[in-house]
Amino acid sequence: MSSDTPNEPVISFQNVSIGFDMGDVLSGLSFSVAHQETKVLIGESGTGKTLTLKLAAGLLRPDSGTVRMLGRDLATLSERELLAFRRQIGFVFQEGALFDSLTVADNVAYSLREEHVSEDEIAPRVLESLRFVEMEHTLEKLPGELSGGMRRRVSIARALVSRPQVVLYDSPTAGLDPVTSQTIITLILRLRDTQGVTSVLATHRLQDAFGLANYRFDGETGRVVPISNNGNARKTGAATNFVVLRGGKVYFEGSPQLIEQSRDDYLRRFLL
Repeated sequence: MSSDTPNEPVISFQNVSIGFDMGDVLSGLSFSVAHQETKVLIGESGTGKTLTLKLAAGLLRPDSGTVRMLGRDLATLSERELLAFRRQIGFVFQEGALFDSLTVADNVAYSLREEHVSEDEIAPRVLESLRFVEMEHTLEKLPGELSGGMRRRVSIARALVSRPQVVLYDSPTAGLDPVTSQTIITLILRLRDTQGVTSVLATHRLQDAFGLANYRFDGETGRVVPISNNGNARKTGAATNFVVLRGGKVYFEGSPQLIEQSRDDYLRRFLL
């Protein structure tokens, strides 16, 4: 499924509000994500980054406003339609959210079995996804036997196995050491620049955001390289832009260059 028109955003939040017992968390949130764009959500804890991802995936419904994804108004979809819709989306949860009692292979295969994909097709697709994240050697291991970074890579493989058009990342490097964090960012770059997926990534780590904005994965060399200023080095049409949340709304939206140049006190605290 694709957007209704080529120029329609892949994801669109229009004046979205949602609240709980303590009041509104999001209040009039509006932004959009273009085809093959990477949108990085930045904000302090409690500003609604994870909530925004859950709304985009149709896991929650807003109290007001409209969330559109892949040309569909999610509020109009039935639960059965939402289940089918979510198969077009990969979701990488912060904690990995793997089933402890299932092997790595069965964790990655879980959504395919839910879709009643034939076992003959499941095995090669699981292997393909695990090879992409360089975890094919863990097929028969349990999540408890893996490090935190390895579990995060398996969760990315699970998100990719359905070959989604959109991938949502919830703080994918949280709690990881710098070397492992760089491995995860490299995988995200590789997926973006070799498969052209549209993605939204929530983080409070600005170094991750600038890594996505300033580097690309070169498929010919298999290496991460800087994006040249003249634009010739960028072989994908993807752009990386930032959305900074504050008070349930978009406080800033724009390029990494704009946020670097800003003298705004709230924005500067993310650069320190």
